[in-house]
Amino acid sequence: MNRVSWNPRFHLDSPIFEPVSSCAEILCTQTSWPTCQDLNVLTESVGSNIVNSNSQPIVFVSHEKNNISNSFEQQYEPRIYLNGEVPTREKNWHDFFNALVWMMFPRTKAALNQIHYQVLARSNSCQSQTRGPLRDAATLFDESGVVVLSSQSKWITLLRQHEWKTVFWRQRASVLSSLRFIVFGHALYEKALKPYVGMTGKGVFFQVEEAFITKPVAEQLKTVDQWLADFVLRKLSSSADLSPIPILGYPGWSEANASSDYYDNQWYFRPL
Repeated sequence: MNRVSWNPRFHLDSPIFEPVSSCAEILCTQTSWPTCQDLNVLTESVGSNIVNSNSQPIVFVSHEKNNISNSFEQQYEPRIYLNGEVPTREKNWHDFFNALVWMMFPRTKAALNQIHYQVLARSNSCQSQTRGPLRDAATLFDESGVVVLSSQSKWITLLRQHEWKTVFWRQRASVLSSLRFIVFGHALYEKALKPYVGMTGKGVFFQVEEAFITKPVAEQLKTVDQWLADFVLRKLSSSADLSPIPILGYPGWSEANASSDYYDNQWYFRPL
């Protein structure tokens, strides 16, 4: 599929899209690309608490109409933080998924934006161009973040130890009932339109009760969003706080992973 072409049923192509499927279902009758106006209407239908860290409603504005001024206030992150305006390229999957993630994880997106703004504001005041490890980590999770929910601590330990085949293959049946991946990063969603071996997320782990792991994703998202926002603001300091997750290893997320040999590819499933 051409990534520029609009596909209103993209969410049916892979279980990776489950967290954003409720938004996608509303848009599935669209025969052409959603406009910023369409996204803003969708935002209102999803909920009233989609706001930035200043409690200003998030609105999606055309990137092409963005003020060409080089002023600090008109830069991407400051504009979101100060005005609630998210510059969005139309007919662009990357920015489209960014909008959907704002709708599904508003607290976490606001927290990430707050981090960027605060670091940028400090840098601007001292005329420094250094990004720093915190902004690098925030960007990495924003683009490629994956939430790993597990009702068994051993899966978290084994994943951190890169025991991929043990988790995804040898314990496959148990994993399906006690481990769940929820994609956060909008760049990962874009890649999932045409998945390829090598797709790797940056994971954050949460151990949960068994009853929580069995809930539908739609019921989990508000709680996960709060956990993630707290993690981002209180614990995230560098990219070392995030763990590599070869997401196509999760059972059923790739047709090819129905074979044991799939997990022998050490270029993708890298040892620790």
